[in-house]
Amino acid sequence: MEGGLGGNSVPLNSFDKSKVLDVKPLRTLVPLFPDASEGSPFVCVPPNGPFPSGFSPFFPFSGPQGSQSTPDLNQNDFNATAVPIRSFRAEPPASNGQNMPPMDTFGSHKHKSAGASSVKRKAKRHKDLEFAITALSDFNPGISLSERDDGNRELVENVLLRFDALRRRLSQMEDAKELHSGIIKRADLKAGNIMMSKGVRTNMKKRIGVVPGVEIGDIFFFRMELCVVGLHSQSMAGIDYMVVKGDSEGEPVALSIVSSGGYDDDAEDPDVLVYSGQGGNANKDKEASDQKLERGNLALEKSLHRANEVRVIRGLKDAVHQTSKVYVYDGLFKIQESWTEKGKSGCNMFKYKLVRVPGQTSAFSIWKSIQKWKEGLSLRVGLILPDLTSGAESTPVSLVNEVDDEKGPAHFTYNPTVKYSKSFKLVQPSFGCKCRDACQAGNSNCSCNKKNGGDFPYTANGILVCRKPLIYECGPSCPCFRNCKNKVSQTGFKVHLEVFKTRDRGWGLRSWDPVRAGTFICEYAGEVIDEIKARQDGGDGEKNEYVFHTNRLYESFKWNYETGLVGEESSDPTEDFDFPSPLIISAKNSGNVARFMNHSCSPNVFWQPIMYEHNNEAFLHIAFFAKRHIPPMTELTYDYGTPHSDETRSKAAHEKKKCLCGSRKCRGCFY
Repeated sequence: MEGGLGGNSVPLNSFDKSKVLDVKPLRTLVPLFPDASEGSPFVCVPPNGPFPSGFSPFFPFSGPQGSQSTPDLNQNDFNATAVPIRSFRAEPPASNGQNMPPMDTFGSHKHKSAGASSVKRKAKRHKDLEFAITALSDFNPGISLSERDDGNRELVENVLLRFDALRRRLSQMEDAKELHSGIIKRADLKAGNIMMSKGVRTNMKKRIGVVPGVEIGDIFFFRMELCVVGLHSQSMAGIDYMVVKGDSEGEPVALSIVSSGGYDDDAEDPDVLVYSGQGGNANKDKEASDQKLERGNLALEKSLHRANEVRVIRGLKDAVHQTSKVYVYDGLFKIQESWTEKGKSGCNMFKYKLVRVPGQTSAFSIWKSIQKWKEGLSLRVGLILPDLTSGAESTPVSLVNEVDDEKGPAHFTYNPTVKYSKSFKLVQPSFGCKCRDACQAGNSNCSCNKKNGGDFPYTANGILVCRKPLIYECGPSCPCFRNCKNKVSQTGFKVHLEVFKTRDRGWGLRSWDPVRAGTFICEYAGEVIDEIKARQDGGDGEKNEYVFHTNRLYESFKWNYETGLVGEESSDPTEDFDFPSPLIISAKNSGNVARFMNHSCSPNVFWQPIMYEHNNEAFLHIAFFAKRHIPPMTELTYDYGTPHSDETRSKAAHEKKKCLCGSRKCRGCFY
């Protein structure tokens, strides 16, 4: 302090230091203004004067010559009670009126310091991902200012795809770091912070009711996804609200709530939700207490009297990843009544009864039905077979027809993987890895890792990071464990699939479980055949509709992360497939569930070539992954592609079929 404050130097010994050392902290002081009788009204003057009559400078703005004595701040007799500034939490101003809670550098909410170790952890986190959040002046989010305020369906889907691509890449980078580093891996928070700081978001303008581009039944696997599309702007708090101007002060109204089981919420009736207010929960720093009628609780109470619609997002346990949650947008509700009651902690809680606005698409009710099917509490309507695979798959696949009396598809032999009848060798065999337990991301000595360019193709929970020309998995010849994370496509599918009869497209495939983007669904199983066999097949006049060609032209779409969002070089990873040899797979006589996936011009599933070794030979497999988050009971579809040349297209013209996918980008036909 020898140099003074604010850059103003004060000569040594020009004032009594003891008086400065004894003063109260500045944040606890209340300014004292003169009464009208003591002088002219308060005026603002420069720190060093000139000062009107009756006013004098105060430390540290007293003149350097020491002509003005420093007042003894301890002698002031304040009539008002001083309130520390920290008692009030100032919300950062935002153009869209958001009331986002304070967040740290990576988007997680600030908590009380846990000491030096906490500071070190935060410093390390900041250092490790500093490049990821550094704003690049030349980055173009591709979203206009008006689109950031008001979105649409295409924009919402685009933002969610970009968010998850970034999150997967950040997860991949964190997984490749030294194990047991003590760093909490929250790639979702980091991705959300980067997205919002770079302007890759939409629906920033707060609103009551419907959010443009977000549909009832949409699912989200991370709270930050709700934020970047404007469905719920609070990354932690369960109640989102805004202040509506109308009277002199305005009053808060609730916009949306997230019911994720953190309180005593009652969610048995899909059309009624009894929601518990916020606050009062016990933690390591404090005991449970009565909830207060403030903030979100007050907003819900005001919305009860205003009768405005409130968006409801329900958080449920992820059936595939038990430690995670999945959030489903259940539509608009209205608050019918409120009351207080004793919670499990013995303290008073606010309760709000919300009733679903009638006439909306079903969402949470579908989840409740699936839960009953899994628990055997109710029989699946239209069930033909409980397991189409007859035990060939670790997860049963049900066969269902709710449309007509057809008892099932034409007979075929169920086979869970592809068959090379002539030991079809694609490339020269190479040596597998020498990992003795499981391959680890970041292990530069793993030969399978080297084949993938040094990047582990999957995250720690088995999610595909990005599309690649070819992915190399550890094969049966590798000594690593069977549950190695580099054997994702070989361990079978994890979601509960169902083959069902569609109304106008024959048999289709869907999942009982919500499917996260990048999740392995199944491979295309069948018999590998050559071009001659493919032409001869169906010589009896019956066309083989269960065939997959790698040499067709398929939809072009970007699924990889944007290097500009993580501070990497601008060259994007290639997504063009690289085949050692064209591959044709026929599932007419022998195949798996993939043969029931229908075509769509806007598919939610894509295929990825994967190679691994077996018996000193390398074979190619076609694996299907979720392109985006897929809600339960949504049909799984992929693009069948088109012939690769004008000549073959003309030959196949008579085989064209009318496309019934109904998507916005429907081409009208497929081959």
